[in-house]
Amino acid sequence: MATAAVALLSLLPATTGAQNDFCNTRNTSYKHGEKLTFKVYYNMGFIWIYAGNAVFNTVGKELAGRKVFHISGDGRTAPSYEWFYKVRDLYESYIDQETLLPVRFIRNVNEGGFKFNQDVSFAHEANKAVSAGKTYTIPTCTQDVLSAIYYARSIDYNKYKPGDKIPFDMFLDDKVYPLYIKYLGKEEIETKRGKFKAIKIVPLLIEGTIFSGGEKMTVWVSDDKNHVPLRINSPIVVGSIKVDLMEFENLRNPFEAMLKG
Repeated sequence: MATAAVALLSLLPATTGAQNDFCNTRNTSYKHGEKLTFKVYYNMGFIWIYAGNAVFNTVGKELAGRKVFHISGDGRTAPSYEWFYKVRDLYESYIDQETLLPVRFIRNVNEGGFKFNQDVSFAHEANKAVSAGKTYTIPTCTQDVLSAIYYARSIDYNKYKPGDKIPFDMFLDDKVYPLYIKYLGKEEIETKRGKFKAIKIVPLLIEGTIFSGGEKMTVWVSDDKNHVPLRINSPIVVGSIKVDLMEFENLRNPFEAMLKG
C-alpha cells in the first residue's frame, strides 16, 4: 500500500552530486488535480489474488501562508480479503510547491490490528522537526514518506548509470534515516493496465509490520516526464505483493510512456 512505495534505507551515499537532486530539483511531473489509482494483488503460491486498492490524490492549497500540494495516499484491503489481513492506511503530506520539502506530515496506520498515528511539523530553515511535542534535529532537505516519493518523480534519471544510487534523508517514526534510490536502467514492462516504457529502480526497505528489511522491492515508473509509478513487486512477511497502476487523471504531461493500454 502506501507503506510499500516508500521505505528506502541505506547508510552509504553514492554518485557524486546526487544529494543535490533532493535539494534543488523543481517539480516537473505532477500538478493540482492528479489522481492515481492502484490495485494490489497478493500471492502465496501460484495464484495472484486481488487484495486491495491504493489511491493517491494531489490538491493545491495554502498552509501557513505557503502554497503547498496536499498529497494523500489511502491504502486499504478489499472487503473479501479483510479476514486475512485488514489494512486501513492514510498518509498525508503538505509539500511546499517551491522547495518540494514537506511542511507537515500526517500518518494514520491500521495494519492487521497494529495502529499508529503521527503528526509531524517541519521547520527546514532551522533544521528541526516537531513530533508529539518533541523537537528533533534533521539534515538539510529531509523528506517524509510521501514527499520523498513525489520528489523522486522529478529526478532526471537520464544522467545516471545503472547501479547509481541517489541518496536522501527521511524522517519517519521520530528517526532520521539516510536513504537512497538505486537506478537500474530502462526497459519495457507489461502490467494489467497496459504496456509501458519504464525506468526501473530498487529501494532498500526499512523493516516494518508487513515488509522485511533488505533490497527486495522493485519499482517501475513511466519513462516520460510524469514518472508515474507503474508497478511495484515485493515479498512480504508471508507471500508477496504486486501493485499495478490502473487509473490516472489529470497528469501534468502527455503519457508518452504508454505503448498499449
